[in-house]
Amino acid sequence: MRALFCILLIAAEMAFAISMNAQTLSATGTAPNIANPAAKAEMANRVRLEFLHAWSGYKQYAWGHDELKPLSKSFHDWYKKPLLITPVDALDTMLLMGLKEQANEDRELIATKLSFDQDIYVKNFEITIRMLGGLLSSYQLSGDKRLLALAEDLANRLLPAFNSPTGMSYVYVNLKTGAVRGEESNPAEVGSLLIEFGALSKITGKQIYYDKAKHALVEVYNRRSPIGLVGSGINVKTGQWTDTTSHVGGGIDSYYEYLLKSYLLFGDKDCQKMWESSIKALNTYIADQAPTGFWYEQVDMNTGKRVSTDFGALDAFFPGELTLAGDLDRARRLEDSAYKMWTLFGIEPEEIDYSKMSIVYNGYALRPEIVESAFYLYRATGDPRYLEMGHTFYDSLVKYCRTDVAYAALKDVQAKTQDDEMESFFLAETLKYLYLLFAPADTVDLKVVVFNTEAHPIRRTW
Repeated sequence: MRALFCILLIAAEMAFAISMNAQTLSATGTAPNIANPAAKAEMANRVRLEFLHAWSGYKQYAWGHDELKPLSKSFHDWYKKPLLITPVDALDTMLLMGLKEQANEDRELIATKLSFDQDIYVKNFEITIRMLGGLLSSYQLSGDKRLLALAEDLANRLLPAFNSPTGMSYVYVNLKTGAVRGEESNPAEVGSLLIEFGALSKITGKQIYYDKAKHALVEVYNRRSPIGLVGSGINVKTGQWTDTTSHVGGGIDSYYEYLLKSYLLFGDKDCQKMWESSIKALNTYIADQAPTGFWYEQVDMNTGKRVSTDFGALDAFFPGELTLAGDLDRARRLEDSAYKMWTLFGIEPEEIDYSKMSIVYNGYALRPEIVESAFYLYRATGDPRYLEMGHTFYDSLVKYCRTDVAYAALKDVQAKTQDDEMESFFLAETLKYLYLLFAPADTVDLKVVVFNTEAHPIRRTW
Protein backbone atom coordinates (compact mmCIF):
# COMPACT_ATOMS: atom_id res chain seq x y z
CA MET A 1 0.00 0.00 0.00
CA ARG A 2 2.83 2.38 0.85
CA ALA A 3 4.41 1.74 -2.55
CA LEU A 4 1.12 2.63 -4.19
CA PHE A 5 0.93 5.83 -2.15
CA CYS A 6 4.41 6.85 -3.27
CA ILE A 7 3.44 6.18 -6.89
CA LEU A 8 0.44 8.44 -6.44
CA LEU A 9 2.65 11.22 -5.12
CA ILE A 10 5.02 10.91 -8.07
CA ALA A 11 2.03 10.96 -10.39
CA ALA A 12 0.78 14.06 -8.63
CA GLU A 13 4.04 15.90 -9.33
CA MET A 14 3.86 14.95 -12.99
CA ALA A 15 0.24 15.99 -13.23
CA PHE A 16 1.04 19.28 -11.53
CA ALA A 17 3.75 20.05 -14.07
CA ILE A 18 1.35 19.31 -16.90
CA SER A 19 -1.41 21.41 -15.37
CA MET A 20 0.83 24.50 -15.21
CA ASN A 21 1.39 24.33 -18.95
CA ALA A 22 -2.18 23.53 -19.87
CA GLN A 23 -3.81 26.03 -22.25
CA THR A 24 -7.34 24.72 -22.04
CA LEU A 25 -10.03 25.03 -19.41
CA SER A 26 -10.53 22.24 -16.91
CA ALA A 27 -13.71 20.19 -16.91
CA THR A 28 -15.20 22.69 -14.45
CA GLY A 29 -14.37 25.71 -16.56
CA THR A 30 -11.55 26.86 -14.33
CA ALA A 31 -8.98 29.12 -15.95
CA PRO A 32 -5.70 27.24 -16.48
CA ASN A 33 -3.65 29.79 -14.49
CA ILE A 34 -5.30 28.71 -11.25
CA ALA A 35 -2.45 26.20 -10.86
CA ASN A 36 0.22 28.74 -11.77
CA PRO A 37 2.81 28.99 -8.96
CA ALA A 38 2.26 32.73 -8.64
CA ALA A 39 -1.50 32.34 -8.35
CA LYS A 40 -1.12 29.59 -5.78
CA ALA A 41 1.39 31.64 -3.80
CA GLU A 42 -1.04 34.54 -3.75
CA MET A 43 -3.81 32.31 -2.41
CA ALA A 44 -1.53 30.79 0.21
CA ASN A 45 -0.63 34.29 1.38
CA ARG A 46 -4.29 35.29 1.55
CA VAL A 47 -4.99 32.30 3.78
CA ARG A 48 -1.98 33.21 5.91
CA LEU A 49 -3.34 36.72 6.36
CA GLU A 50 -6.71 35.35 7.47
CA PHE A 51 -4.94 33.17 10.00
CA LEU A 52 -3.20 36.26 11.34
CA HIS A 53 -6.54 38.05 11.52
CA ALA A 54 -8.07 35.25 13.60
CA TRP A 55 -4.98 34.84 15.76
CA SER A 56 -4.83 38.57 16.46
CA GLY A 57 -8.41 38.41 17.71
CA TYR A 58 -7.51 35.55 20.01
CA LYS A 59 -4.45 37.39 21.27
CA GLN A 60 -6.36 40.60 21.95
CA TYR A 61 -9.40 39.13 23.67
CA ALA A 62 -8.55 35.59 24.85
CA TRP A 63 -4.79 35.45 25.48
CA GLY A 64 -3.93 32.73 27.97
CA HIS A 65 -7.35 31.10 27.67
CA ASP A 66 -8.64 28.13 25.71
CA GLU A 67 -10.78 29.71 23.01
CA LEU A 68 -11.93 33.06 21.67
CA LYS A 69 -15.60 34.02 21.59
CA PRO A 70 -15.50 36.21 18.47
CA LEU A 71 -18.84 37.99 18.74
CA SER A 72 -18.79 38.93 22.40
CA LYS A 73 -15.01 39.49 22.19
CA SER A 74 -14.41 37.39 25.26
CA PHE A 75 -13.10 33.92 26.00
CA HIS A 76 -14.16 30.40 26.92
CA ASP A 77 -12.19 27.88 28.97
CA TRP A 78 -12.99 24.20 28.72
CA TYR A 79 -12.38 23.54 32.40
CA LYS A 80 -12.03 25.54 35.61
CA LYS A 81 -8.48 26.44 34.63
CA PRO A 82 -7.28 27.07 31.06
CA LEU A 83 -5.11 24.53 29.23
CA LEU A 84 -4.09 26.90 26.41
CA ILE A 85 -5.95 24.75 23.91
CA THR A 86 -5.97 27.29 21.06
CA PRO A 87 -2.27 28.22 21.50
CA VAL A 88 -1.21 24.56 21.48
CA ASP A 89 -3.54 23.61 18.64
CA ALA A 90 -2.47 26.56 16.47
CA LEU A 91 1.30 26.50 17.02
CA ASP A 92 2.30 24.08 14.25
CA THR A 93 0.12 26.00 11.78
CA MET A 94 2.22 29.09 12.49
CA LEU A 95 5.41 27.10 12.09
CA LEU A 96 4.29 25.70 8.72
CA MET A 97 3.20 29.15 7.56
CA GLY A 98 6.56 30.65 8.49
CA LEU A 99 5.06 33.01 11.07
CA LYS A 100 8.17 33.02 13.24
CA GLU A 101 7.36 35.99 15.45
CA GLN A 102 3.90 34.69 16.35
CA ALA A 103 5.17 31.13 16.78
CA ASN A 104 7.99 32.17 19.12
CA GLU A 105 5.64 34.20 21.29
CA ASP A 106 3.10 31.38 21.36
CA ARG A 107 5.76 28.80 22.15
CA GLU A 108 7.01 30.83 25.12
CA LEU A 109 3.47 31.15 26.45
CA ILE A 110 3.04 27.39 26.28
CA ALA A 111 6.45 26.50 27.69
CA THR A 112 6.22 28.90 30.65
CA LYS A 113 2.51 28.93 31.52
CA LEU A 114 1.03 25.54 30.63
CA SER A 115 0.66 23.09 33.50
CA PHE A 116 -1.15 19.77 33.54
CA ASP A 117 -0.86 19.44 37.31
CA GLN A 118 -4.53 20.26 37.76
CA ASP A 119 -7.36 18.56 39.61
CA ILE A 120 -9.69 18.43 36.62
CA TYR A 121 -11.38 15.72 34.59
CA VAL A 122 -10.51 16.13 30.92
CA LYS A 123 -11.88 14.38 27.88
CA ASN A 124 -9.16 11.91 26.95
CA PHE A 125 -9.82 11.88 23.19
CA GLU A 126 -10.01 15.66 22.67
CA ILE A 127 -7.00 16.40 24.85
CA THR A 128 -5.00 13.67 23.10
CA ILE A 129 -5.67 14.79 19.54
CA ARG A 130 -5.42 18.53 20.20
CA MET A 131 -2.90 18.84 23.03
CA LEU A 132 -0.70 15.74 22.88
CA GLY A 133 -0.71 15.78 19.08
CA GLY A 134 -0.05 19.53 18.96
CA LEU A 135 2.81 19.40 21.43
CA LEU A 136 4.49 16.52 19.58
CA SER A 137 4.20 18.06 16.13
CA SER A 138 5.40 21.46 17.35
CA TYR A 139 8.33 19.78 19.10
CA GLN A 140 9.30 18.07 15.85
CA LEU A 141 9.00 21.32 13.89
CA SER A 142 10.75 23.57 16.42
CA GLY A 143 13.11 21.25 18.28
CA ASP A 144 12.01 22.82 21.58
CA LYS A 145 12.45 20.03 24.13
CA ARG A 146 10.19 21.85 26.59
CA LEU A 147 7.28 20.88 24.36
CA LEU A 148 8.33 17.23 24.41
CA ALA A 149 8.55 17.33 28.21
CA LEU A 150 5.02 18.72 28.38
CA ALA A 151 3.82 16.03 25.96
CA GLU A 152 5.27 13.23 28.05
CA ASP A 153 3.90 14.69 31.27
CA LEU A 154 0.45 14.90 29.68
CA ALA A 155 0.61 11.35 28.31
CA ASN A 156 1.54 9.96 31.71
CA ARG A 157 -1.45 11.71 33.24
CA LEU A 158 -3.75 10.32 30.52
CA LEU A 159 -2.54 6.70 30.78
CA PRO A 160 -5.00 5.75 33.58
CA ALA A 161 -7.82 6.23 31.05
CA PHE A 162 -6.84 2.85 29.58
CA ASN A 163 -7.34 1.01 32.88
CA SER A 164 -10.75 -0.44 32.02
CA PRO A 165 -11.56 -4.16 32.11
CA THR A 166 -11.33 -4.26 28.31
CA GLY A 167 -8.37 -1.93 27.90
CA MET A 168 -10.55 0.50 25.95
CA SER A 169 -10.20 4.03 27.26
CA TYR A 170 -12.63 5.77 29.57
CA VAL A 171 -14.02 9.06 28.34
CA TYR A 172 -12.64 11.22 31.16
CA VAL A 173 -9.51 11.13 33.31
CA ASN A 174 -8.42 13.41 36.16
CA LEU A 175 -5.04 14.93 35.34
CA LYS A 176 -3.93 15.07 38.98
CA THR A 177 -5.44 11.97 40.58
CA GLY A 178 -5.74 9.59 37.62
CA ALA A 179 -9.37 8.90 38.53
CA VAL A 180 -11.54 7.94 35.56
CA ARG A 181 -15.19 8.13 34.60
CA GLY A 182 -17.41 7.80 31.55
CA GLU A 183 -17.80 4.25 30.31
CA GLU A 184 -20.16 5.04 27.40
CA SER A 185 -17.86 5.83 24.49
CA ASN A 186 -17.52 5.24 20.75
CA PRO A 187 -14.98 3.84 18.26
CA ALA A 188 -13.56 7.25 17.38
CA GLU A 189 -12.76 8.22 20.96
CA VAL A 190 -11.36 4.80 21.86
CA GLY A 191 -9.61 4.04 18.58
CA SER A 192 -8.03 7.39 17.66
CA LEU A 193 -5.15 7.55 20.11
CA LEU A 194 -2.39 5.49 18.49
CA ILE A 195 -0.83 8.19 16.31
CA GLU A 196 -0.19 10.43 19.31
CA PHE A 197 0.74 7.82 21.92
CA GLY A 198 2.59 5.79 19.30
CA ALA A 199 4.66 8.75 18.15
CA LEU A 200 5.56 9.57 21.74
CA SER A 201 6.57 5.95 22.20
CA LYS A 202 8.86 6.05 19.18
CA ILE A 203 10.39 9.39 20.19
CA THR A 204 11.03 8.44 23.82
CA GLY A 205 11.63 4.72 23.40
CA LYS A 206 8.92 3.90 25.97
CA GLN A 207 6.81 1.06 24.64
CA ILE A 208 3.94 1.46 27.10
CA TYR A 209 2.44 4.37 25.19
CA TYR A 210 2.23 2.40 21.95
CA ASP A 211 0.93 -0.76 23.58
CA LYS A 212 -1.88 0.91 25.54
CA ALA A 213 -3.25 2.85 22.57
CA LYS A 214 -2.92 -0.02 20.13
CA HIS A 215 -4.65 -2.43 22.50
CA ALA A 216 -7.64 -0.07 22.75
CA LEU A 217 -7.82 0.15 18.96
CA VAL A 218 -7.63 -3.62 18.53
CA GLU A 219 -10.33 -4.18 21.14
CA VAL A 220 -12.76 -2.08 19.09
CA TYR A 221 -11.87 -3.97 15.93
CA ASN A 222 -12.29 -7.32 17.68
CA ARG A 223 -15.89 -6.41 18.45
CA ARG A 224 -16.84 -5.75 14.83
CA SER A 225 -19.95 -7.49 13.58
CA PRO A 226 -19.98 -10.68 11.47
CA ILE A 227 -20.18 -8.48 8.36
CA GLY A 228 -17.16 -6.44 9.48
CA LEU A 229 -18.76 -3.20 10.72
CA VAL A 230 -18.60 -1.33 14.03
CA GLY A 231 -21.35 0.63 15.75
CA SER A 232 -21.64 4.18 17.08
CA GLY A 233 -21.59 3.47 20.80
CA ILE A 234 -19.73 1.02 23.04
CA ASN A 235 -19.37 0.44 26.79
CA VAL A 236 -15.68 0.29 27.60
CA LYS A 237 -16.22 -1.71 30.80
CA THR A 238 -18.42 -4.45 29.36
CA GLY A 239 -17.35 -4.28 25.73
CA GLN A 240 -21.00 -4.30 24.64
CA TRP A 241 -22.32 -2.14 21.84
CA THR A 242 -24.81 0.50 22.97
CA ASP A 243 -25.59 1.81 19.46
CA THR A 244 -25.40 -0.45 16.42
CA THR A 245 -25.62 2.30 13.79
CA SER A 246 -22.63 2.11 11.44
CA HIS A 247 -21.28 4.89 9.20
CA VAL A 248 -18.11 6.90 8.52
CA GLY A 249 -19.17 10.08 10.35
CA GLY A 250 -18.71 11.53 13.81
CA GLY A 251 -18.23 8.96 16.55
CA ILE A 252 -16.63 6.46 14.18
CA ASP A 253 -14.75 8.54 11.59
CA SER A 254 -11.23 8.75 13.03
CA TYR A 255 -11.27 5.09 14.09
CA TYR A 256 -11.03 4.20 10.40
CA GLU A 257 -8.60 7.06 9.83
CA TYR A 258 -6.19 5.71 12.44
CA LEU A 259 -6.30 2.15 11.14
CA LEU A 260 -4.87 3.33 7.83
CA LYS A 261 -2.63 6.12 9.12
CA SER A 262 -1.09 3.97 11.85
CA TYR A 263 0.02 1.62 9.13
CA LEU A 264 1.39 4.49 7.03
CA LEU A 265 3.17 6.12 9.98
CA PHE A 266 4.47 3.11 11.89
CA GLY A 267 4.39 0.36 9.27
CA ASP A 268 2.12 -1.60 11.64
CA LYS A 269 0.99 -4.67 9.70
CA ASP A 270 -1.87 -5.36 12.13
CA CYS A 271 -3.31 -1.94 11.38
CA GLN A 272 -2.90 -2.60 7.65
CA LYS A 273 -4.91 -5.82 7.89
CA MET A 274 -7.60 -4.19 10.04
CA TRP A 275 -7.90 -1.33 7.57
CA GLU A 276 -8.12 -3.59 4.54
CA SER A 277 -10.90 -5.72 6.02
CA SER A 278 -12.73 -2.62 7.27
CA ILE A 279 -12.72 -0.73 3.98
CA LYS A 280 -13.97 -3.85 2.22
CA ALA A 281 -16.95 -3.95 4.59
CA LEU A 282 -17.60 -0.23 4.22
CA ASN A 283 -17.62 -0.40 0.45
CA THR A 284 -19.85 -3.46 0.51
CA TYR A 285 -22.51 -2.29 2.96
CA ILE A 286 -22.28 1.49 3.42
CA ALA A 287 -21.16 2.99 0.08
CA ASP A 288 -24.22 4.18 -1.84
CA GLN A 289 -24.44 5.33 -5.44
CA ALA A 290 -27.62 7.40 -5.21
CA PRO A 291 -29.37 9.61 -7.79
CA THR A 292 -27.89 12.64 -6.01
CA GLY A 293 -24.32 11.35 -6.08
CA PHE A 294 -21.95 8.91 -4.42
CA TRP A 295 -22.23 8.81 -0.62
CA TYR A 296 -21.68 6.67 2.47
CA GLU A 297 -24.96 6.01 4.25
CA GLN A 298 -25.83 4.79 7.76
CA VAL A 299 -26.72 1.13 8.29
CA ASP A 300 -27.16 -1.40 11.06
CA MET A 301 -23.76 -2.93 11.86
CA ASN A 302 -25.14 -6.46 12.12
CA THR A 303 -27.42 -6.64 9.09
CA GLY A 304 -26.26 -3.89 6.75
CA LYS A 305 -29.86 -2.64 6.59
CA ARG A 306 -30.19 1.08 5.91
CA VAL A 307 -30.82 3.29 8.94
CA SER A 308 -30.65 6.67 7.22
CA THR A 309 -29.24 8.56 4.27
CA ASP A 310 -27.64 11.20 6.45
CA PHE A 311 -24.19 12.53 5.53
CA GLY A 312 -22.43 15.45 7.13
CA ALA A 313 -19.46 17.74 7.42
CA LEU A 314 -17.53 15.22 9.50
CA ASP A 315 -18.09 12.46 6.91
CA ALA A 316 -16.34 14.67 4.35
CA PHE A 317 -12.92 13.55 5.64
CA PHE A 318 -13.43 10.22 3.91
CA PRO A 319 -12.44 11.26 0.36
CA GLY A 320 -9.03 12.08 1.83
CA GLU A 321 -8.89 8.71 3.52
CA LEU A 322 -9.75 6.96 0.26
CA THR A 323 -7.06 9.00 -1.47
CA LEU A 324 -4.40 7.85 1.00
CA ALA A 325 -5.56 4.29 0.41
CA GLY A 326 -5.16 4.67 -3.36
CA ASP A 327 -8.88 4.53 -4.23
CA LEU A 328 -9.01 7.67 -6.33
CA ASP A 329 -12.21 6.76 -8.13
CA ARG A 330 -14.34 6.63 -4.99
CA ALA A 331 -12.40 9.54 -3.48
CA ARG A 332 -13.16 11.83 -6.43
CA ARG A 333 -16.84 10.89 -6.54
CA LEU A 334 -17.33 11.32 -2.81
CA GLU A 335 -15.57 14.70 -2.78
CA ASP A 336 -17.81 15.82 -5.65
CA SER A 337 -20.84 14.90 -3.54
CA ALA A 338 -19.49 16.70 -0.48
CA TYR A 339 -18.75 19.76 -2.64
CA LYS A 340 -22.34 19.69 -3.86
CA MET A 341 -23.42 19.78 -0.22
CA TRP A 342 -21.25 22.87 0.29
CA THR A 343 -22.29 24.81 -2.81
CA LEU A 344 -26.01 24.02 -2.56
CA PHE A 345 -26.29 26.09 0.61
CA GLY A 346 -23.38 28.50 0.09
CA ILE A 347 -21.50 26.74 2.88
CA GLU A 348 -21.86 23.21 4.20
CA PRO A 349 -24.42 22.36 6.88
CA GLU A 350 -23.46 19.99 9.68
CA GLU A 351 -25.65 17.23 8.25
CA ILE A 352 -27.98 16.60 5.32
CA ASP A 353 -30.27 13.87 4.07
CA TYR A 354 -28.66 13.21 0.72
CA SER A 355 -31.67 11.36 -0.69
CA LYS A 356 -33.55 14.69 -0.62
CA MET A 357 -30.58 17.07 -0.43
CA SER A 358 -32.30 18.64 2.57
CA ILE A 359 -30.74 19.90 5.80
CA VAL A 360 -30.92 17.74 8.90
CA TYR A 361 -28.77 19.99 11.12
CA ASN A 362 -28.20 23.53 9.91
CA GLY A 363 -25.11 24.70 11.80
CA TYR A 364 -21.56 25.10 10.49
CA ALA A 365 -18.80 24.83 13.11
CA LEU A 366 -15.91 26.02 10.88
CA ARG A 367 -15.10 22.40 10.11
CA PRO A 368 -12.06 21.41 8.01
CA GLU A 369 -12.85 17.95 6.64
CA ILE A 370 -13.90 18.82 3.09
CA VAL A 371 -10.84 21.08 2.77
CA GLU A 372 -8.63 18.28 4.06
CA SER A 373 -9.95 15.94 1.36
CA ALA A 374 -9.40 18.53 -1.37
CA PHE A 375 -5.79 18.88 -0.17
CA TYR A 376 -5.11 15.14 -0.39
CA LEU A 377 -6.80 14.84 -3.76
CA TYR A 378 -4.84 17.72 -5.22
CA ARG A 379 -1.58 16.23 -3.95
CA ALA A 380 -2.47 12.86 -5.46
CA THR A 381 -3.85 14.02 -8.81
CA GLY A 382 -2.63 17.55 -9.55
CA ASP A 383 -6.14 18.28 -10.81
CA PRO A 384 -6.79 22.06 -10.59
CA ARG A 385 -10.42 21.30 -9.83
CA TYR A 386 -9.40 20.92 -6.20
CA LEU A 387 -7.75 24.35 -6.26
CA GLU A 388 -11.05 25.69 -7.53
CA MET A 389 -12.78 24.04 -4.61
CA GLY A 390 -10.25 25.71 -2.31
CA HIS A 391 -11.15 29.10 -3.75
CA THR A 392 -14.81 28.36 -3.05
CA PHE A 393 -14.12 27.32 0.54
CA TYR A 394 -12.01 30.43 1.11
CA ASP A 395 -14.59 32.79 -0.39
CA SER A 396 -17.42 31.27 1.64
CA LEU A 397 -15.48 31.50 4.89
CA VAL A 398 -14.56 35.13 4.32
CA LYS A 399 -18.04 36.09 3.19
CA TYR A 400 -20.08 34.40 5.88
CA CYS A 401 -17.82 33.63 8.87
CA ARG A 402 -15.34 36.51 9.09
CA THR A 403 -15.89 39.00 11.89
CA ASP A 404 -14.14 42.25 12.71
CA VAL A 405 -11.76 40.40 15.05
CA ALA A 406 -11.66 36.75 13.90
CA TYR A 407 -14.00 34.08 12.51
CA ALA A 408 -17.30 32.76 13.83
CA ALA A 409 -19.21 29.53 13.39
CA LEU A 410 -22.70 29.68 11.89
CA LYS A 411 -25.91 28.85 13.74
CA ASP A 412 -27.79 28.54 10.46
CA VAL A 413 -26.18 28.09 7.06
CA GLN A 414 -29.33 29.24 5.27
CA ALA A 415 -29.85 32.46 7.23
CA LYS A 416 -26.04 32.79 7.60
CA THR A 417 -26.44 33.84 11.25
CA GLN A 418 -23.19 33.71 13.17
CA ASP A 419 -22.52 31.96 16.47
CA ASP A 420 -20.18 33.15 19.22
CA GLU A 421 -17.69 30.30 18.77
CA MET A 422 -14.32 29.76 17.11
CA GLU A 423 -13.07 26.34 18.11
CA SER A 424 -9.33 25.77 18.11
CA PHE A 425 -9.56 23.39 15.16
CA PHE A 426 -10.31 26.34 12.85
CA LEU A 427 -6.69 27.45 13.32
CA ALA A 428 -5.28 23.94 13.68
CA GLU A 429 -7.06 22.31 10.75
CA THR A 430 -9.31 24.42 8.52
CA LEU A 431 -6.85 27.20 7.75
CA LYS A 432 -3.88 24.81 7.79
CA TYR A 433 -5.32 22.52 5.14
CA LEU A 434 -6.50 25.50 3.10
CA TYR A 435 -3.00 26.95 3.24
CA LEU A 436 -1.33 23.64 2.37
CA LEU A 437 -3.66 23.20 -0.61
CA PHE A 438 -1.99 26.23 -2.23
CA ALA A 439 1.46 26.14 -0.61
CA PRO A 440 4.47 24.48 -2.30
CA ALA A 441 4.41 20.69 -2.03
CA ASP A 442 7.67 20.63 -0.09
CA THR A 443 6.02 22.52 2.78
CA VAL A 444 4.93 19.08 3.97
CA ASP A 445 6.42 15.89 2.55
CA LEU A 446 3.64 13.30 2.65
CA LYS A 447 6.18 10.55 2.13
CA VAL A 448 7.40 11.02 5.71
CA VAL A 449 4.58 12.97 7.40
CA VAL A 450 1.21 11.72 8.60
CA PHE A 451 -1.40 14.12 9.98
CA ASN A 452 -3.36 13.14 13.04
CA THR A 453 -7.10 13.75 13.08
CA GLU A 454 -6.52 17.30 14.36
CA ALA A 455 -4.17 18.01 11.41
CA HIS A 456 -1.02 17.89 13.51
CA PRO A 457 1.81 16.65 11.24
CA ILE A 458 3.83 13.82 12.79
CA ARG A 459 7.13 13.14 11.00
CA ARG A 460 8.48 9.62 10.78
CA THR A 461 11.91 10.16 12.37
CA TRP A 462 12.40 6.65 13.75
